[in-house]
Amino acid sequence: MLEFRQIKLGDKDWIDEALKKSDFRGCEYSFANNVAWCRLSDTKISRYKDFYLSASFEDEFFNLTFPAGSGGYKELFDKMLEFSSEIGKRLKLNGVNSDMLKVLTQLYGEDRLETEADRDYFDYIYKAEDLINLSGKKYHGKRNHIRRFKESDWSFVPIDESLIDDCFEFSAKSFNASDKYDEHSAVVEQYAINTFLTNFKYLNLSGGVLYQNGEMVGFTIGEKLNSDTFVVHIEKALSEVNGAYPCLCNEFARVQASDCLYINREEDLGIEGLRKSKESYRPAFMYEKNTVIFK
Repeated sequence: MLEFRQIKLGDKDWIDEALKKSDFRGCEYSFANNVAWCRLSDTKISRYKDFYLSASFEDEFFNLTFPAGSGGYKELFDKMLEFSSEIGKRLKLNGVNSDMLKVLTQLYGEDRLETEADRDYFDYIYKAEDLINLSGKKYHGKRNHIRRFKESDWSFVPIDESLIDDCFEFSAKSFNASDKYDEHSAVVEQYAINTFLTNFKYLNLSGGVLYQNGEMVGFTIGEKLNSDTFVVHIEKALSEVNGAYPCLCNEFARVQASDCLYINREEDLGIEGLRKSKESYRPAFMYEKNTVIFK
């Protein structure tokens, strides 16, 4: 029987190898994201031949992110169905995009699969050049906010070891001010930020800090996700500082993602304000995700 366990920093090399083979664009196909957010759903990992398995276990379901790696999908999913039967749960696949769904349908037929779009977890994918240049009428408002912000004494500085402690402090102050001590997702986000910052160099992350009049007003963290896409994991700024968020987004894209075709700014989790914000940057397309339950 397969054995699932907690993800560790030492798993990075073999997981990165599996992720590179699949070259998926979804934000969940990042070792840094996986190790940082493992507490959100008590995620466990395993390996089946050359496939990387990431899963959580509900009362009824064996929740498996569509595996990354290489090999025969029929053998892989037959094995996953066998395992789910052994532990007395139903197999549910998460993060299934349209190409993955075609593979599953060809292998098992539509009648065997119960499929539902997971809109709250769709990733927002933007053209990098759009977020860098902010050209055209659709970005008029963003340009105005940035222009007003830049009327002050400002700077954007890539994160290095000398700025890690400052980012810790900024993150802690933001969390304390939010009064979300009882919200599981907010607490887990703090764990994720701490993981990113503590292991910043090892995880091959990029970041930047935004200053206004000598004071930090925001920071952001991301990485090269696959062959053509950069992903933004964390973006924190003082909401009361006009233009801080759009300036942070624009500068980070310009400095760290100019060699990529796309920028993935992750999902909105069904949060109304976050959805409105992400839509305002005019995504090139949505990276659609489905849940698929085997009948």
